[in-house]
Amino acid sequence: MVHSGGVTLGIVLAAVAAILVGSTLQRLSGTGVGLVVAPVLAMLMGPALGVFVTNSTTVVSGFLIMLSVFRDVDWKRYLIFLPMALLGAVPAAFLVRELPAAWLNIVLGSVVLVALVLTFATPRVPHVRNHTLTAAAGAVGGFLNTSAGVAAPAMVMYSRFARWDQRSFAATMQPTFMTMGIFSVATKLLVGATAVGQLPPWWLFPIIVVTVVVGIRVGAWLASRVSLDAARMVAITLAGVGGAVAVVRGVVMLV
Repeated sequence: MVHSGGVTLGIVLAAVAAILVGSTLQRLSGTGVGLVVAPVLAMLMGPALGVFVTNSTTVVSGFLIMLSVFRDVDWKRYLIFLPMALLGAVPAAFLVRELPAAWLNIVLGSVVLVALVLTFATPRVPHVRNHTLTAAAGAVGGFLNTSAGVAAPAMVMYSRFARWDQRSFAATMQPTFMTMGIFSVATKLLVGATAVGQLPPWWLFPIIVVTVVVGIRVGAWLASRVSLDAARMVAITLAGVGGAVAVVRGVVMLV
């Protein structure tokens, strides 16, 4: 675990690189920050603090990207996600508080790997569109975002069932991820899963904001130059490697 005085230049540079890539992918496809950043920061800072900083990053990226896609947001669905995300965040915060670091690594890595398989390797799913499924997606997303920093796969699976238009989905995910990030940060601080004294030094957070802004600009520039499939392949590869490393690290810690 990294404490305020233990953040090295190497950790900062690696975190900035992960956040830059994640923010760029988020601008391109609507998702990416959690999948890419959570496993990397978990390796650098420990799973609990790494996911906490990831949650903080999604608040910034979600808010900033939302400003440019505001007109395409489906606010009706967002308002269903909103209370259910909080419902999922609360038990996840207690889980993070109680689980040892080794098991948190295993949980985080497993969530990423299983989510990647479910999201990108499953065949065509039936068309289901009702408020119950929307509410369930919000609750599961809130739980996974708080426990592992990775809500996107649950939301992507929901979008496939609902046959949700990609443009509207990508836009709606921005306030959704922003809100889930706020809930995750708040609940973990309230239940003591993360203590203020464990947080990185304050100057790391302005760096995160600047990095997210740069990533969004890069993503906007690449939007007309890089295919969505190529961007997704980068995200899948980085997330898969990070998830596998997190699982191995957790198992080694247990042994």
